[in-house]
Amino acid sequence: MRLLVLTKRQYTTKDLLDDRFGRLRELPLALARCGQEVTGICLSYRDRDEGTVVDEDRNAGVRVIWHSVNAGRTKLPGLVRFMRQASKLAHRTQPDVILAFSDSFYGIMGVQLARRLNSKCVFDLYDNFESFGSTSIPGMLPLYKRAVRVADGVTCVSNALMHLVRESYKRDKPTALIPNAIDSSVFYPRDKAKCRQALGLPLDATIIGTAGALHKNRGIDALFRGFEALSKQEANIHLAVAGSRDRATRLPSGPRVHDLSVLPLSKVPLLLSSLDVAVVCNKDSLFGRYCFPQKAYEIIACRVPMVAADVGAMKELMHPHAQYLFKPDDPSDLARAVRAQLDARFVPDGNVPTWDDVAGELERFLHSIAENDSA
Repeated sequence: MRLLVLTKRQYTTKDLLDDRFGRLRELPLALARCGQEVTGICLSYRDRDEGTVVDEDRNAGVRVIWHSVNAGRTKLPGLVRFMRQASKLAHRTQPDVILAFSDSFYGIMGVQLARRLNSKCVFDLYDNFESFGSTSIPGMLPLYKRAVRVADGVTCVSNALMHLVRESYKRDKPTALIPNAIDSSVFYPRDKAKCRQALGLPLDATIIGTAGALHKNRGIDALFRGFEALSKQEANIHLAVAGSRDRATRLPSGPRVHDLSVLPLSKVPLLLSSLDVAVVCNKDSLFGRYCFPQKAYEIIACRVPMVAADVGAMKELMHPHAQYLFKPDDPSDLARAVRAQLDARFVPDGNVPTWDDVAGELERFLHSIAENDSA
């Protein structure tokens, strides 16, 4: 099966090609490991070298050929150029399925391009794109909803998001759950003391924290304020965090706060494994209700106790252990959940899916779409 991937290059503060990171990189490469012929084209919103980049898995002897196009400062000319190059690439490769990732625009474009080629389009929703800034562009939201409704296939990162597109967008075509996953060669149980030594964290402290987007709109203030409340009662509790942050982010200060800035992916499991309790923050928002925090799977794979905001997919993941969920934006309830986890040290049972696991499910779905003349 020939696949053409359309996507943006930068997402979740990472770069698909520079960082070799996340769902938008891992799923195409895992599909190549399944034996599919995968070509990708991505639009870079930052100034990057244009042209062809080969992403290889040398152990498996497979590769994905990526084509990168810069949007440029004014964006629109670069966007038009991206559309033209994607169309040329599609006509040259004749894909059985166009796989549209990452934002509303790529799904809209994928549906239109597939119709012109008499091909099929599968639109992957790794988040609720309705909550993204792109849908504030006049006319974009109805075009996005239509693309979700008419695409030959749609994949959703969470059950809640799948329910949204079926009920609110009136989608009645094939739709599949394709959750986030982990790289098991990176995220696995490690020795806590060795991880703390590697990062310069205190060996004898009780440490809570997180690694990921430290953004105000993700509810990170609940962790900071919750830590401040806990630190007044517990002399040995520390906070360790790493990740991107916006101008509104205000970390607590003091000798018990450890800011590790932005860590490379290889060091993220060192921080997670250093924690006594990892915290997954989120807000009860259009984003929070429908996303599936990949960080939760990474924490579980490292076998670290976790507390999480009681919103969206985390309700399902932590069921029936609701005592380790906290009300979004509620520092006192977060502190309560942390105390409960410090006593229990509970980690959910079950295997965390790898990218190869979910790519197998995606491959079967893509085959069903490609072979369905009525899709």
